[in-house]
Amino acid sequence: MPRHQVLARLSRYFHVVWAEPPHSWRESWLTREAGADTFHEPDLSASGFVRYRPGIWLPQVYRPKAVGAWLESQRVKRAAALLRRRGCKTTVFYLWRPGFAHVLDAASCNLSCYHIDDEYSFSALEHPLDEAEVQLIKRVDQVFIHSPALLERKGGFNPNTLYVPNGVDYAAFSSPHDEPTDLKAVPHPRLGYIGNIKTQLDFQVLYDLATRHPEWSLVLVGPRGYLGADADLVEKIAALRNVYLLGNKLVAAVCAYPQHMDVCLLPYAMNDYTKYIYPLKLHEYLASGRPVVATPIRSLESFGHVVALARNLSEWEESIRAALSPTATQVDSVEERRKVAQKYDWDGLVKRIAQTICERLGQAKAA
Repeated sequence: MPRHQVLARLSRYFHVVWAEPPHSWRESWLTREAGADTFHEPDLSASGFVRYRPGIWLPQVYRPKAVGAWLESQRVKRAAALLRRRGCKTTVFYLWRPGFAHVLDAASCNLSCYHIDDEYSFSALEHPLDEAEVQLIKRVDQVFIHSPALLERKGGFNPNTLYVPNGVDYAAFSSPHDEPTDLKAVPHPRLGYIGNIKTQLDFQVLYDLATRHPEWSLVLVGPRGYLGADADLVEKIAALRNVYLLGNKLVAAVCAYPQHMDVCLLPYAMNDYTKYIYPLKLHEYLASGRPVVATPIRSLESFGHVVALARNLSEWEESIRAALSPTATQVDSVEERRKVAQKYDWDGLVKRIAQTICERLGQAKAA
């Protein structure tokens, strides 16, 4: 997820404490699985990243509210104290959801940031702006927003707002990888989607493509998320002879799959939620060099020179046929896609975030 990509790389510039969600009081006291506070330093290239998980004495409590608020403040203070023990004299609170606004009241900091990487209503129908989120946007010192439509919707409340789109680990997705074992038996041509299989996808288009073109293999790589009313249709798709559901994969293994597809798909439904997203898969697909066909959601409109945008079934069929032609994989086409992806390497995007944080902390730190 973007928060993993961003905070892991911010640890190259700063000490980072990743605060895990606390255990519930039931988990803490009835099962006694929580134990003491845990501090874990993953094997990253930089040593400034520590993961903090509150222990048995600081569970998540919702009632009474006063007790829950006090426990929350103690969790925040312990995470901040870990920074101070590492010698940090300046503290930044970096929030990823509007529900974490209470952190700003729990302890003091030198700078507060709010990173908006989704429309948190998760609704296919437009809702009025959440007033609590608007107040958070106004309150923090710096806002980062990841998609053009969200920038238009929420970018006017704080003058210190920076557009930072989702990116790609370019080296990982552009370097050659062996064909995954579970993909070897899948016949070509392969149409591949790599990501969560969830209700935001246009499953009717996928079903129609698979049934109308039994000569194409439809490959879905990823876990099943919330499907709602689409659950039955997904089962129908899964039952087709030319459809392959390969399940969830480790992060390190995912990089290989786009390279061994003939066409990579971004088959999103067109609604009031998807117009705000910026797919992580976009630049991962482009880094592989493979042709991409997508629904024309708002964030993809400016990538029409490297992504074929299909508005209906006939356009999907036409775009896929074009993507399967030899011209789609000529060297110049592959390189054009990769050049676009390289501009969105997470290293460069996070460097901009780090520079912005330093500038907001003052001239000395900016220098």
